Amino acid sequence: MASRFSPADVSGFKFLLLLAVVYGLLSMLVYSIVNMKFIVPLEIDAPLDRFSEARAIEHVRFLSKEIDGRQEGRPGLREAARYIKGRLGQIKERSGLNTRIEIEETIVNGSFNMMFLGHSISLTYRDHINVIMRISSANSQDSDASVMLNGHFDSPLDSPGAGDCGSCVASMLEVARLIVDSGWIPPRPIIFLFNGAEELFMLGTHGFMRTHKWRDTIGAFINVEASGTGGPDLVCQSGPGPWPSEVYAQSAIYPMAHSAAQDVFPVIPGDTDYRIFSQDYGNIPGLDIIFLLGGYFYHTSYDTVERLLPGSIQARGDNLFSIIKAFANSSKLKTAHERESHEATTNSEKIERAVFFDYLTWFMIYYSRRVALLLHNIPLAIFFIMPVLHLRSSGLRSCFATLFDFMKGMLFYAAAVIFAIIFPIIFSILRLLFTSHGMNWFAHPYLAFMMFIPCALVGLSIPRVVWSRFPLSQDVLGLQPSKEALSVEARFWGTFGLYAALTTAYLVAGLSGGFLTFILSASMLLAWISFCFAVKSCGHQSFRATMFYLTPQIPFLAYSVYFGGFLVQFSVEKMGMMGSSPPPYGYFIPDVVVAAVVGVVTGWCVGPLLPVCGHWLARRSIMQFLLHLTILGLALSSQFFPYTKAAPKRVVFQHTFLTTDSDQVVESNYEFSVVDSNSLLFLFKHAPEVAKELQIGPEFSFETAKLSHRETWMGLFPVSFLFSRSLKFPAKRDEVLKQYRHFPLLTTYEPHTTFSKETRRIHLELSLGSLEEVWVTVLNITGPLSGWSFADNVVPAPEILGGGPPSYICRLSGASHQNWTFWLEASSGEDLRVEVAVLDQHMVNAAKKLKGLFPDWVDVVAYSSYLSSYVF
Repeated sequence: MASRFSPADVSGFKFLLLLAVVYGLLSMLVYSIVNMKFIVPLEIDAPLDRFSEARAIEHVRFLSKEIDGRQEGRPGLREAARYIKGRLGQIKERSGLNTRIEIEETIVNGSFNMMFLGHSISLTYRDHINVIMRISSANSQDSDASVMLNGHFDSPLDSPGAGDCGSCVASMLEVARLIVDSGWIPPRPIIFLFNGAEELFMLGTHGFMRTHKWRDTIGAFINVEASGTGGPDLVCQSGPGPWPSEVYAQSAIYPMAHSAAQDVFPVIPGDTDYRIFSQDYGNIPGLDIIFLLGGYFYHTSYDTVERLLPGSIQARGDNLFSIIKAFANSSKLKTAHERESHEATTNSEKIERAVFFDYLTWFMIYYSRRVALLLHNIPLAIFFIMPVLHLRSSGLRSCFATLFDFMKGMLFYAAAVIFAIIFPIIFSILRLLFTSHGMNWFAHPYLAFMMFIPCALVGLSIPRVVWSRFPLSQDVLGLQPSKEALSVEARFWGTFGLYAALTTAYLVAGLSGGFLTFILSASMLLAWISFCFAVKSCGHQSFRATMFYLTPQIPFLAYSVYFGGFLVQFSVEKMGMMGSSPPPYGYFIPDVVVAAVVGVVTGWCVGPLLPVCGHWLARRSIMQFLLHLTILGLALSSQFFPYTKAAPKRVVFQHTFLTTDSDQVVESNYEFSVVDSNSLLFLFKHAPEVAKELQIGPEFSFETAKLSHRETWMGLFPVSFLFSRSLKFPAKRDEVLKQYRHFPLLTTYEPHTTFSKETRRIHLELSLGSLEEVWVTVLNITGPLSGWSFADNVVPAPEILGGGPPSYICRLSGASHQNWTFWLEASSGEDLRVEVAVLDQHMVNAAKKLKGLFPDWVDVVAYSSYLSSYVF
């Protein structure tokens, strides 16, 4: 039987196979880099003058396994502080006579207002622990400019915190040991700040910056964090000014940084201690370095030492030691007073944002914004110069015709990228219409590539199919002998021009991520020169000419795969914790986001090849094959369950008690919420033991269930805004009465003070009763509040909760055995209403039993919440 494929079809499939091999090999390279396969961790018996991951891991093991929880309100947090202080004491004992080591444990208190996750909040805290060590030469002064390394040792609710941030503390301890054992005497003091209250919205660092004697000496800082258990230790923020990133670029042994992260980080929910040092209270030059992968385990009970990605801590430690040395030896290291004097004379360095990126962690490319202003505009200049070259040979008319064709090529390529995004989105929506759950790719990220890359390639190819139906201006004028040459040229310069325009647009917007489009346009220019030489001997559409175009771009395509593969993996992991939006659209959001991200990545990884190689992919047989692959991928992915123990679903379980007076429970409920698109109905369907315990039948639905209102989740404000369609179920209340004699109670402790015009001051005392492990207390105040004793008497901007009246939110944290006293001021005779939510980590046995019924692919953050309401 004769073949159904023409020779051109066969060549097209050969080219598709070639792409699969090339991108497959590049993906294998990127996988080994992103998963730290190229790092050899040093063992516990490594030389003492080298950083050893194994030695650091022993610290993580103790902090996350031997200590039962490092949350505020639990005894494990103070035990962790004692462990850190003890280890620092051992380091001090080994130091030489030329080194001075000072160790302090400080207790910090304070109150301030801030915006967090886009919401206004006031924070008041007391008795939080910081452990601080300062290493300096014997003849150093207390006022000398210093370098600080910061990390937090408290962990999130219900998490052992091996990655977040036991890995940070362990890295810092090993770096501190290395400074002493290597014999290096720092020319400037090195401060290690182990802060004990980052998870409570950066309270430990706030206390340090407001009260500690060394705060004004800090000339540069490095904040280490983790939103996962390893992978690239990425510089996500740097500044103010370009100096910190320049030091990193010159000194990092395994550079992992790109300035585009600074453009993206502000829109990601969450924050780090970096903002306290560099933005809110210090204006100190610094780096924010974060483990970004392994996000499946971030803030879960699975964040254990076994989940740490080998090689990650080794790379972090080697980098930190080298960067600290570079900062300490820099002539630009200045105290706060010296920086103020310098900024009074010049502010040019402050406003500049440098451009930098690592190439596969092998080396770093760094240049200032001034250089970027020149360099990043070159591609756009070349784009407009090319039509001008036609002036001498063919006149002004040909110049404008050429420019018009280039613009046509730009529009067609822009349409191709848009289609590459739209097609995966459409197919993701179609799949969800025929399946019972979404996020099948969550536990199996390769499914996202299998489902969405083929249809993204189809989207990229569609404009090429219709290209020939739109005549070229130069072809109509008859100014060139070859229509084929004109088409290739127009498509190439159009694609090149789009990347050039985007590069310039980044500059105009004041962003620093234009390096990606810049290197793509630069790689295309090299490939075009190679292709033009090949065309002279083998023609435009020959396979050999295609190879001459493809080969020079491979190093740049490798970077695109590195950047894009990391972005897809990061997006997949974060979709499990980005919050649940209300139906019907909330069900589609994660799949649509991942599909769009894969489409964008496919566009910039394959797009530069399209001008010359697009005709191989734009054949009907190839596009049909790709669509069949897409359908097959969608069908296969629907057979996979979204979650595993290595990629758990996150559930928040709140045992709520409504109390009155100090010894009465009015109501008790179990309340549940999820933070991804698969609702609680999905959860109970696949967790039959939990459904049985809660007496949930097969007819259960949101219409018949009792919804849990956002106000009852006030203890987690503002994280509670990530929840939707939470449910509550009745629970017994007698067991807690046996456990606790007294519950939280808010009372007046002296008569009201009345001022003019009906202004009155209410003096209140909050007792937390006999609760054992209080993490935080949240006050929601509504009414004519005009002043209070928190945050230097400054009332924050009001919040609107659930369409209710304006609310003023204050979070209280610290030792629970002491009462809180404060005053509120009302501007009229209207009532002030105070809602109190106390989050206690101790749970009654019945709630513990219910939590234990969840399957192992579910991670449950569980706690008790005591709610009470008062009117004054």
